[in-house]
Amino acid sequence: MDVDPLSLSIRRIVTDSDLDGVVTAAILRRWWPNCEIVFGHPGELRAGLMDHLMDRETAVCDLPRHPNCGLSIDHHQSNIPTDSEDGVVSVWRPTPSAARIAYDLVKQRLDVSDLDELLEWVDKLDGGGVSREEYLSNEPAVWLGRVIDVNEGTAMAVLEALEEGMQIEDILRIPMISVKLEERKHQRSLLSGIISERTHVVDRMAIARLDGLGMRSNGYHITAFAGDSCDACIVIHGDIGASFGEEGRYPVSASFYTNSFLHKEGGVFDLTQLATYFDADGGGHANACGCRVKAITNGSVVNREVSEEDVDRNITKWLELWSKR
Repeated sequence: MDVDPLSLSIRRIVTDSDLDGVVTAAILRRWWPNCEIVFGHPGELRAGLMDHLMDRETAVCDLPRHPNCGLSIDHHQSNIPTDSEDGVVSVWRPTPSAARIAYDLVKQRLDVSDLDELLEWVDKLDGGGVSREEYLSNEPAVWLGRVIDVNEGTAMAVLEALEEGMQIEDILRIPMISVKLEERKHQRSLLSGIISERTHVVDRMAIARLDGLGMRSNGYHITAFAGDSCDACIVIHGDIGASFGEEGRYPVSASFYTNSFLHKEGGVFDLTQLATYFDADGGGHANACGCRVKAITNGSVVNREVSEEDVDRNITKWLELWSKR
């Protein structure tokens, strides 16, 4: 890396809307305090819906690299830089989280030691290092990740609080956040019941059908439920017939996760093989990745609206690939 990333003139940060993306942006905003913050989704970026935001003064964090951005900070396996990205300063490292990369950059210039404990939890949660007991506990950092939501405004509220140096427990006591925390605890109980009803295990792959419910779950919740009966899980979420940009809806998608409670050093199969089989824009890590569910006819992707039958066809092919592990 020939260019010092912190020497760039950055006026906008486009970041993922999960805990890792929020913490990454909060760290960078301590260095570039006047930056506009835009939360995005990998699918939105790949679909070109964020092209108008991209220029050489835009940093893209914890999301797929955009060829027109100025700075890319990421740790996903599918986002390793190539030699053909002239003009983009790419900081890619195989760290557990993108926040860790931002932290390591900024700590050379600013004191960010107040984030040390939080960074340990972000690494655990984003990198598959959290234990089942920790995930099911009332650890404040775990709940901080659960309250983050762009549409409800909590993502920005958490980011601004972290930028100002607030500790996790104090953030959770902010009235807006506190209300959402209680809602999440109630919703989590409901989601646990839905997961138990809509999850089944095939060949040690837990399949959770959460599509059409307006709900989603990460792999931890699914594998905590399935326990040692699964080595990995597929979570189907989103809405058939939806498009990015619709209020409260997004295209039906799949997320793949290794059961990291059981396989602490990595899974038994590279799950990106599933995420990229039908969707060229799918990807992530070998143990945590995702893709759009595609319309399939005679085993090939076709250009039409996805149907319920297509969801089943995608899952059938993924299980076939999985069976060859």
